[in-house]
Amino acid sequence: MNSTGDHFTTDTTTGPGPGIGHNRRRLTAIAAGVAATLALGGLAAVSAQDADAAPRGAAAVADTPIGFGAGTTGGGNATATTVTTLAAFQAAVAGDGAKVVKVSGLLSLTGQVDIGSNTTVLGVGSGSGFTGGGLRLKEATNVIIRNLAISKPRKPSDGVTVQESTRVWIDHNTFSADRDHDKDYDDGLLDINHGSDNITVSWNTFADHFKGSLVGHSDKNAGEDTGHLKVTYHHNWFSNVHSRIPSLRFGTGHFYDNYVQGADTAVHSRMGAQMLVENNVFRDTKIAVTTSRSSDVDGYAVLRGNDLGGGATEVSQPGTFTKPPYAYTAEPASSVVASVTAQAGTGKL
Repeated sequence: MNSTGDHFTTDTTTGPGPGIGHNRRRLTAIAAGVAATLALGGLAAVSAQDADAAPRGAAAVADTPIGFGAGTTGGGNATATTVTTLAAFQAAVAGDGAKVVKVSGLLSLTGQVDIGSNTTVLGVGSGSGFTGGGLRLKEATNVIIRNLAISKPRKPSDGVTVQESTRVWIDHNTFSADRDHDKDYDDGLLDINHGSDNITVSWNTFADHFKGSLVGHSDKNAGEDTGHLKVTYHHNWFSNVHSRIPSLRFGTGHFYDNYVQGADTAVHSRMGAQMLVENNVFRDTKIAVTTSRSSDVDGYAVLRGNDLGGGATEVSQPGTFTKPPYAYTAEPASSVVASVTAQAGTGKL
């Protein structure tokens, strides 16, 4: 979904700098925190140095979600239904009964298809999925989306929208668009908003787009979003994505073991959001992490173990989110490129 206050600048300032505006943002963020109580071929080539950093497949791919989305089971052991047409897919994913729906082939659509609760959507092979639009989870719970190729989601449709939904696992998908049009020609690849919660985004590729993944659609939605929007991103590959990797308002984000190439502004914490940014690799990225852009209220961030690759950081407020409430193992940044390039995206399950 579109949002206000998007930032498309080439400013490479490495610090927040002094001044009235910065102090205002810091004071406003503190006040807000108290009040709230708080298609894969488009991917860029990997450098030989990074590719040789560690044996390929240094991290094991899990069959259940790790992170805030842990416990998501989707359709569980329900008998799978394979669909080859859009009409059959729309019928198969409707309702809240347990269901596993396999998509065979690349289906064109306009707009989005609503996915019911207790659903697993699984692409067949490496090229099955959707182009021209996407999927929407609205007031849904317990949904898994895996192994789908989702491309060119025409505005106002995101590739995947998660709205007022909980317990979601988005895993091993290939999201892509192009940079041949202006930034608003296509909408977001993956947007999470309206108080959604307990979500894991893992082992996906995001390529050739302006707007990667927006979490929290508006600075004015504190009433619905505060205390929610808890999202884990791990082992994703962002290539030639301009910004929103991710952009997080109000919520709590854990961003670990991801590989980011060719971004202008990557991780963006704003409106009092808390982010732990851990053991990631950034290449050809101007601003790797910022807490002080585009919104009147700054966010918070804790950085540890990252390979910034020369990317700048703008952390105006160190965060307090240092220990996620779930078990996980973050591999060192030295092996992230090998793991992610070998195993992220479709066709790897």
